Amino acid sequence: MSGPSVNALFLGNAAGVNFSLVLSPINEETGKLHHSNCSGSRRAGDWNLNVMPGGDVSKVTISLTRNLQLCLHNATDCCTTPLCVVETLQVLACRGSVMLAHLLIQAEIYANSSVKGNVSENATIIPNQVFQPLGPCPCDLTAGACDVRCCCDQECTTDLKQLFTGSCFTGVFGGDVNPPFDQLCSAKSMEYTPDWFPFLCVQSSLDNTPFLGYFYHGSISTPRDASFKIPLQVSPGRLFTGYRQGDPVMTEENDYFTIPQQSMAGQCVGNAPVAFLQDFDVRCLTHLASYREGLPHDVRVNSGTGDFIQQNVIFGTITDIDKFITRSESPPTTEVACKNVTFAEHYKFIWKGKNIKEINVTVFLGSLCDGEILTQRFTVKFVSLNNTNETESFGNPGYQVGKPLRAANLNASDAFGSLKLWWPALGGLCISSAYTPVLFGLDSLSGCMLEVGVNEDCNLLRGNVTDKLNSLVQATHVGKRSNSSYGNLNDWVEIIRLDPYNSDTNVSAGNLKGICSDIPANLNIRIIFATVGAVQGIPQQEILAVQISYSTVIWQFQCGLTCENVDFLPITASVQFIKVPAQPPIPLTRFQINYTEFDCDRNDVCWPQLFYPLTRFYTGEPYPQCLAKTLAVAFVVLLVAVTSSPWFQKVWE
Repeated sequence: MSGPSVNALFLGNAAGVNFSLVLSPINEETGKLHHSNCSGSRRAGDWNLNVMPGGDVSKVTISLTRNLQLCLHNATDCCTTPLCVVETLQVLACRGSVMLAHLLIQAEIYANSSVKGNVSENATIIPNQVFQPLGPCPCDLTAGACDVRCCCDQECTTDLKQLFTGSCFTGVFGGDVNPPFDQLCSAKSMEYTPDWFPFLCVQSSLDNTPFLGYFYHGSISTPRDASFKIPLQVSPGRLFTGYRQGDPVMTEENDYFTIPQQSMAGQCVGNAPVAFLQDFDVRCLTHLASYREGLPHDVRVNSGTGDFIQQNVIFGTITDIDKFITRSESPPTTEVACKNVTFAEHYKFIWKGKNIKEINVTVFLGSLCDGEILTQRFTVKFVSLNNTNETESFGNPGYQVGKPLRAANLNASDAFGSLKLWWPALGGLCISSAYTPVLFGLDSLSGCMLEVGVNEDCNLLRGNVTDKLNSLVQATHVGKRSNSSYGNLNDWVEIIRLDPYNSDTNVSAGNLKGICSDIPANLNIRIIFATVGAVQGIPQQEILAVQISYSTVIWQFQCGLTCENVDFLPITASVQFIKVPAQPPIPLTRFQINYTEFDCDRNDVCWPQLFYPLTRFYTGEPYPQCLAKTLAVAFVVLLVAVTSSPWFQKVWE
């Protein structure tokens, strides 16, 4: 190692493993390692050992605590020579008195060579270089200190120059720090190089650069590129101007703030980033052998303005573990019988504008034993600082995909309403099913089983089924937008309800026992919406109409292998979102109606698109190749036209 710290990974279960650090384990006479035992500590001399457990992979960090500055006059606690530290370390991993692994480290660390003496904090006044010659050493950028790789810097001592003698800056006056310019043929630094670049680029050496003699006065303004020319950011960048909806939440280390989430395949991903103003509630299955700890709760989060927020964590204990754990029939796979793990984590982000103000986390812990399957739950909710009832919209007044619909019962004193679907439960019975809200933009289908007797009265059955389905729609209106106000009737659309069945139907089909017709077993919710604009580049979607209808079936008692007096009637509820244009489409003109041969949407041959291959929208082949073929065809046509004309034949004769 050549730096003040180094990291290593310990593969395996770190439970019960003791890590220790030994200084100078090599015998100077024989050159062999001393026999090391497992009774050491995590501190040896000026070195510290830190271990961060993480399931089957633990991070081991060895760091130096002493000062690495070169000694000045009458100074202590510093390096007397440029080669400051030359030591040999050994890291031991033991379980009891048995050594599991060891790591040998050879440390050669040089002193910090950037500062030679006391450097003043005052700004250096640089004269106008337009009227004075350039300095003898252009790479000498720091006053009173040695600039690394600048061999003409007078502040660099002979010992310091030996560290980078073979890596000096090349160019005029011993140093050239000018970047290659975009017009240089050998640079090839442009993200989007035009086709004609090889014909008009500049062939020159960097000694003759347009940046020579070009100085800035005051602050430097960076050029602003067009949005379509900005390349995709591969690594996350620190946010200082605030978050936008959908932006990943960042940590202090400029990494993503991650919480386990479900992927498109239905599996849980442990390192999924949290998106700003996007709630979720997921459940992940795991067992003791595959359990992994998530992001530590001491990680600070970027608020969006450059400062960092510490998480407020509250720990609790699970009392009813039967809701989270199911028994497995597979044999044990780990040596540890039980382990204290995380059962659930609930995150609440308090936000205002584009910034995060507070993060509250509730963690529930419990004991997970080998042979048990744990259903972990992770929830994230974003709550506005101005309205903590968790119903305020997220900056964009329109609906966003995956957000609950805003419903109201405007005919009651309490205007709060709901649109729900059944959540699957054990056995699939309606009496034990839970509910989940209808989410915008997601077509859904849910159902449950209703117990029906063989002597069931058809009218009572219709009423019972209708009540079960109507319990899902506890509202008379649906909000046009996610921030619809209860006091403004114009913010809501009335739910159009169609009668489930004919009330005059009061007898069974054919007066037969166990057969009932016109049973409204299916609830159909159709929601019509449109995109009416955009807020900060995010589409603003509004609901235009909501209709509820019923589909009827004929129920007939089914007798299985053992004929009992109870049968099950499946009832379902479906939600369908239909997107329509915000404005009516432009009607066809008389020309488009009569001359259909010129309509590109109804004909294979489209004359208005004759020159489509010459446009940038054509991607069937490279544009230069398409342009060359077109010019060749045009030349042939022109040549044929010229040679076939009468005056050309006279000239030829």
